[in-house]
Amino acid sequence: QVQLVESGGGLVQAGGSLRLSCAASGRAFNTYAMGWFRQASGMEREFVGGITWTGSSTYSTDSVKGRFTISRDIAKNTLYLQMNSLKPEDTAVYYCAATSGSFLPPKQAREYDFWGQGTQVTVSS
Repeated sequence: QVQLVESGGGLVQAGGSLRLSCAASGRAFNTYAMGWFRQASGMEREFVGGITWTGSSTYSTDSVKGRFTISRDIAKNTLYLQMNSLKPEDTAVYYCAATSGSFLPPKQAREYDFWGQGTQVTVSS
């Protein structure tokens, strides 16, 4: 019931910044917990961060804490991932995901119902 489209990826030098957007369509976006995941080549999909239905709380994995910020704009039906101080190890395809199954965003990819197609982020050294 929710369609997600990521944008904002690209090539950036180490230390630079990117802002990813995830545009959502469909009903009840504001009642879905949202998450960002990334998948580097040859690696499993990794939880990056998540946000509650209301946007009152955010969560992030230790490797990006202090550098990445997740937010949502319900009026615009958009989820954001602001990425600062990027490192080459951040290179991956980034996906947004949504679930109606919980208020808190799960860290397990299998808990999410809807996924975008992903956007490539490449950080050069």
